[in-house]
Amino acid sequence: KMGNAESNAYQNHLSRFLPEEQSDIDAVFDTLSGSNGSAGAKHAKATKRTVTLAALQARQSAHTREPLPEQMTLRLYNGMKSIELPGKSSGLGEQIAKEQFVVFMSNLLKGNADEKINIIMRMISKAEGPLKGKQIQEFTEDLITSVVHVLSYRKELKGWNLENTRDSASGVKALASQLLSELKLADGTKPVGAQLLETNFPPSVIEDWVYRVPQISVFLSVVIRQGLHVLHSLPDQTSDIVNLLPRCKGIKGRGVVSLFDIPSIIYINSHLPAELQHKWQLLFSSRLHGESFSQLCGHIVNKGPCIVILKDLDGHLFGGFASHSWEVKPQFQGDNRCFLFSVSPSLAVYTYTGYNDHFMYLNHGQQTMPNGLGMGGQHGYFGLWIDSDYGKGHSKAKPRCTTYNSPQLSAKEDFTLDAMEVWAVGDLPESLKTKGKKSILDVDPEAQALLEMAGKSRQSEGLREPPEEEEEED
Repeated sequence: KMGNAESNAYQNHLSRFLPEEQSDIDAVFDTLSGSNGSAGAKHAKATKRTVTLAALQARQSAHTREPLPEQMTLRLYNGMKSIELPGKSSGLGEQIAKEQFVVFMSNLLKGNADEKINIIMRMISKAEGPLKGKQIQEFTEDLITSVVHVLSYRKELKGWNLENTRDSASGVKALASQLLSELKLADGTKPVGAQLLETNFPPSVIEDWVYRVPQISVFLSVVIRQGLHVLHSLPDQTSDIVNLLPRCKGIKGRGVVSLFDIPSIIYINSHLPAELQHKWQLLFSSRLHGESFSQLCGHIVNKGPCIVILKDLDGHLFGGFASHSWEVKPQFQGDNRCFLFSVSPSLAVYTYTGYNDHFMYLNHGQQTMPNGLGMGGQHGYFGLWIDSDYGKGHSKAKPRCTTYNSPQLSAKEDFTLDAMEVWAVGDLPESLKTKGKKSILDVDPEAQALLEMAGKSRQSEGLREPPEEEEEED
């Protein structure tokens, strides 16, 4: 029989959900437990009905493609099964009771760090006690893989897709490594590489990690909401999920594969100022617009905050966030929101140190000052530099870039550029939204002059961007 303690605990968890959320959770449980009786009969049997692993897997494979990878379905099942109910011996049943289901949803979707951690521990391993780094790594990779998979399955990638972005498999590993780099033992040391995989991490350390790495909770929430389709249709109070991925514009139908992969977009976007996280728009791609510095300037000047990403001939991917519109002038510009980043071979963001204000620099056609695009460091020693003699660049950091504390981002200090993209982030400046959609060539005489200096004035007329259509989901 259901004791009062159990009843109260269950009601407390249930009361965290709004009435319409409660009925949504009831409906999902009913589907999973194979029942759909009348309301009265439903409540009479509420405690008797259960969900099995087979039912969870069957729900997943009722479609031609599963909403969640099999490994994650098993982890969710283990998490639900680990919920202990007062007055019942735990761990014996292979079936999940309604109370366990509700408490699981309540803890992971509405709970605090303590409540989440116990379930996450059981999702990582069914056994009690410390966890090996390798187990945490496998869980983190499964989690990120599931996020990409379920967003793609539900058509929630907002204009990105697995065809117009770099392969996500390497991005999953890179993002997992980045999140795991925050794991530190009680004495403050951070094991790395092979040592990390073999280290035993006690629960308190993992709790601290989940607390300090908000992506874990956000990703779990996405997997549950979109994977199990719980509360997915109700207005979402958590903005962290809304802007998990920015809306993508300017790439559709152009046959270009971005240098970014989905996990790196999620990670870099989370470091942007909140008001810029909702949209990325492709301004320049060397594959579309050609390998020319004047073309680059013509496409990125006065377009608001931007993300620049480069690929060198050795396959390293790296770039920077420019917090202000690029302007052609022989002075440094920007502010302390700028940062540099690496996407491959590792994923990382490097922020302002306070050492100097050499955030961003763009110059062209001057004899006395360096001509090119740079971020961080100083003339001749930029953290990131693209020469106006397009195709050459450097990333000098001995041992670190003064402005951003970034290491050398390219494989070789002086590199050859293989490809480059620039994305405007947030909404384009008002001046660009004027009626008739004037070209940058009309509104910016400087850009026009640059193109003329480079002998590009006439061809550039044919290089105007087509007026942008609103891009919708495929």
